[in-house]
Amino acid sequence: MEVQNQPLTLQEFLALPDEDQGCEFFAGQAIPKMSPKFFHASVQSALLILLTQWCRGKGRVRTEWSVLLKHDGQDWVPTPDLTYVSFERLPRSWLRDEACPVLPELVIEIISPGQTFGQLITKATNYLGAGITQVWVIDVEARTLTVFSSGTLPLTFTGAQTLTGLVLTDFVLTPQQLFEQSELS
Repeated sequence: MEVQNQPLTLQEFLALPDEDQGCEFFAGQAIPKMSPKFFHASVQSALLILLTQWCRGKGRVRTEWSVLLKHDGQDWVPTPDLTYVSFERLPRSWLRDEACPVLPELVIEIISPGQTFGQLITKATNYLGAGITQVWVIDVEARTLTVFSSGTLPLTFTGAQTLTGLVLTDFVLTPQQLFEQSELS
């Protein structure tokens, strides 16, 4: 998909036809999303399984689900690799084929080839500024998981370190477990 030169409105962006490559909406532009590769897809699949098992009856976790947000007062529609939203924020009865209309508790981004950790730090900061409670950035190459939460410094976890201070109460995960589940260890 070509990047448009003329700024789009949110309504124009949401009305664009679905194409093979997904797009995010930022600063009036439809920005093509990176095409995931094997490592990325493996981690995303493993996280989906682990989080789905944990969140039964609590909420929903979805892959590649766009979220309606604001960035510097402008409409922003990112598409995180995974999104978790509780039934408290979005009731179980909500069943619409559209972008997430509420602030999720957690979004997860996995660094894709061609992306840098620095780019995703900026995106994580933007998510927090938009009101997302917590952001995880996963670096497959470094085998790390960095947790960003509003009002605290980022925490990077490696190996057998157990993630703590999560918005997902009683969810237990180590990077080692994640990469083993992904069959990348």
